[in-house]
Amino acid sequence: MIYADYNGSAPLCQDVQEYLSQRIVKGPFANPNAIHFMGQKVLMGMENARAVCAKSLGTLPKHLYFNSGSTEGISHVFYSEVLTHFKEKKILITSGIEHSAVVNSANHYAKYFNLEHRVLPCLSNGTVDFELLKQWLAKDGEQVLLVSIMAANNETGVIQPYKEIAQLCRKHTIPFLCDTTQLIGKDLFNFDESGVDYAVLSGHKIGAMTGTGILMVREPSRMIPMIIGGGQERNLRGGTQHYLGYETLAVALTEFDKKKLRLEELKENRLQFEKALQDKFPKLIILGGEADRLATTSFISYPGVHGQAVQMELESDDIFVTTSSACSDNSPTTSKVLKAMGVKDDVGRGAIRISLGLCSKGDEYSVILKSLTSAFNKLLKIDIHV
Repeated sequence: MIYADYNGSAPLCQDVQEYLSQRIVKGPFANPNAIHFMGQKVLMGMENARAVCAKSLGTLPKHLYFNSGSTEGISHVFYSEVLTHFKEKKILITSGIEHSAVVNSANHYAKYFNLEHRVLPCLSNGTVDFELLKQWLAKDGEQVLLVSIMAANNETGVIQPYKEIAQLCRKHTIPFLCDTTQLIGKDLFNFDESGVDYAVLSGHKIGAMTGTGILMVREPSRMIPMIIGGGQERNLRGGTQHYLGYETLAVALTEFDKKKLRLEELKENRLQFEKALQDKFPKLIILGGEADRLATTSFISYPGVHGQAVQMELESDDIFVTTSSACSDNSPTTSKVLKAMGVKDDVGRGAIRISLGLCSKGDEYSVILKSLTSAFNKLLKIDIHV
């Protein structure tokens, strides 16, 4: 079996599996907010995990808040910034390739607070139109409440110019939320050096437990609590902490640090795989292929061939891929990301995403290549078209 949907959700990485097998047996288990010995021991373990995560992410523990994942972190940033500044600033900026967590948050607050939601177009190579953003901020920067643009796209794997965007936003004194969900664990990231004001992480994307995450905040004083509760997470996120899950975040990030030297190897393997595919099928398109991408993501399409048909052929060989992001995989239409890139329907409907991870063994591409070759040859013979 080959699992090739790491961008959707990564399996628990090996170190996390081993950690949990020991941790669950040995304990301790207690409320980390209790003042007795067991509670304080659990609290100490959680705070140690926070310190480990902070070091891996290039920041200090005081800038890091544990939560349930990126969607919560994104929601919390929009909540804090909009409720604080909606009276004097009226523009929200996102891009056409954002995750639905960003898009729906922006639409929600634009509707209920009478704000303008401005969507930055995307270029054909999969990157956002940075020059247009410069023009927008030069003209209307004083009215911009928040800019939210991702670091790496979940479908194409294209890495955005997030550091340049951070510098631009800082020049205009505009807070910048960067959705780093797909970047962290698949590429190098340093929060302090990036210049972004807010960044997010989901545990299930990096091999940690599902339902865990991190919100990184440059200026914690800008945040207001969205979940009141008992004042946990320095009064910014109430509720008894999922300390066991947060410990797995530290383990998974530590494993990434140990394996990150494999990134170049994985990128080279991906490029060889894509070249071999295009040698066999010259009409095959690598979506976002002209831009800098994550080392482990290929988004490919053969014009006129249904992506879901290819997906089913691969699954019959015990290879699991997806047709786009998990949020739109059930819809046989061109995804909003590809529409933003100007991709036509005969290409967009044929797209399949192959995403591996640092925990992948390394020989998966040869097996996937063989199965894809068989699938395309079969489907082209029977002429399945959109």
